[in-house]
Amino acid sequence: MIVRTLEDIRASDRNVKSKGWESARLLLRDDGMGFSFHVTTMYAGEELRMHYQNHLEAVLVLEGNGTIEDLGTGVTHRLAPGVMYALNAHDRHIVRPETDILCACVFNPPVTGREVHDENGAYPAEGDMAQAAR
Repeated sequence: MIVRTLEDIRASDRNVKSKGWESARLLLRDDGMGFSFHVTTMYAGEELRMHYQNHLEAVLVLEGNGTIEDLGTGVTHRLAPGVMYALNAHDRHIVRPETDILCACVFNPPVTGREVHDENGAYPAEGDMAQAAR
C-alpha cells in the first residue's frame, strides 16, 4: 500500500514547477501502478500549448475556470470544477486558465517524475528519458 500526503509531495522533489504550471506527482513510474497521478495547478493568464505525443492523459478540474482548445478540430471547451477531459488521441491542445486551475491528472504510460514540456509541448518517451539520464 502506498500512502502519501499532498503536503509532503509539494515539499519534495516530486513537486515539479515549470512556466505556467506546477505539478505534485503523487504516483510515478517507479511506484509500479502502470500510470502516474498528479495534482497540478495551471496558473491564471497563461497559455499552455501541449501535445502529449508519448502519453495519454485524463484531467479532472477541481477548482478554477478557463478553456481548452482542441487544435485538431478548432473546438474550444469550457473548464470548470467537475469537468473532465481526456486526451485519448494524443490531441494537440491549448489550455487557457482564466483563474488558477487545480486539477487531478492521470498519465499512461506513467511519467518518471522530472519531465517538463519540450518544444512541442510533449513529455519525452520513456526511452528518451533513459537516454537523457546517461
